[in-house]
Amino acid sequence: MSGSHRATEYPPYEPMQEPVYGVPQQSHEAPYGAYEPYQQSYHGEYQQTADGYFETYDQPFQEYPAEPQPAYPEYQEYQEYQEPVYEPYQQPVHEELAPVAPLASVTPAAAPAPGGRAAARGRRRKAKQKRHGKAVMAGTALLVAAAAGWYTVGQDGAKSVAAAADGPGPEGVSKPDHPAPPAPAAVQAAADRQSAPPAAGRSETRPDGSLAAIPGLGAAFTAKIPAATTQVVVATGQGKDTDKNSVTLWTRTPEGRWLAGETWQGHNGKNGWTTDHNEGDLRSPIGVFDLTDAGGHNDNPGSKLPYDKDASFVVSGTGFFGDQLAGSFDYVVAINYNRVAGSSPLDMRRPMGSKKGGGIWLHVDHDGPTHGCVSIPEDKMAQLIRTLDPAAHPVIVMGDAASLAA
Repeated sequence: MSGSHRATEYPPYEPMQEPVYGVPQQSHEAPYGAYEPYQQSYHGEYQQTADGYFETYDQPFQEYPAEPQPAYPEYQEYQEYQEPVYEPYQQPVHEELAPVAPLASVTPAAAPAPGGRAAARGRRRKAKQKRHGKAVMAGTALLVAAAAGWYTVGQDGAKSVAAAADGPGPEGVSKPDHPAPPAPAAVQAAADRQSAPPAAGRSETRPDGSLAAIPGLGAAFTAKIPAATTQVVVATGQGKDTDKNSVTLWTRTPEGRWLAGETWQGHNGKNGWTTDHNEGDLRSPIGVFDLTDAGGHNDNPGSKLPYDKDASFVVSGTGFFGDQLAGSFDYVVAINYNRVAGSSPLDMRRPMGSKKGGGIWLHVDHDGPTHGCVSIPEDKMAQLIRTLDPAAHPVIVMGDAASLAA
């Protein structure tokens, strides 16, 4: 129908009625309070929930007993803290130890006489410990005494060390090899003097200035000094690579002690010291070497050693730092490194071969380093030549301070 529409008819408006709360609804069931609480429910029966509804349980409902509550201890009345009372500390009484007998003569301890202190100690309960302590102390004393005896025997039995044959001639000059003569045997009487003095007197200086041992020499170098030697020239450099040193002549007394002579300043190899000297290394060899032969361009100043005066003891030119070399060989003492002992310092034989160098001497200082020799002032060289005595079997101990102290 064009131009018109069907009118929809609605029921008349009626206000909504608010529900009335709190009015019990009529039911055929009894009030909630009329039901007894169930101890057990079965399938198909209702069980009231916390919100007031009923549910049907498929499984039987079991009521579990309540957990037991822990029992608390009864209240105890507070007691005031009492400060404990301590007994005063008693210092324990230790038994006196018996004195140890001297090491040289350890004898069994005598049995104590009855009564007196021995009887009082007998009542103590530590008597066994005391006897055990005595046994240990006595045993220790015996071991120390035995060790001291061994040390003395070992020192008395020290053998002289044969020095290496050291070559003669000016520094840097060598000739074909030749065998070295054997070293002489040590004298037994001198060997007795080589025995070490008591430890208490090794650093003791007596009124005469003598010492029990040469300062600065360790056990290794001290042992290399032959037993028959009573004259030792010690040339010591401060560092392994230094060219300056100090030289002192030491003399052994009949008692086996050592007296120091003057100390002279000098030079050694330009590059210092070495235990493996080779030709041209500009280092002085470290070791203990015999001093058996002397010589020089000048007249004999009164040498007890064989002295070879020869015009060949001459050198000219300048040293490493412009120092004048003239007169350096006016007086020389051959150091027996790679040379034939008992021959002139000019002898060019090299028992260890030319590569090991030679011509290592004590000679006049020219105020500069050497190729490997040891030098001291000219007047001191003349004095040293007059002092060295073949009967004293003189040797030189030379090297840097650290090496000699090893």
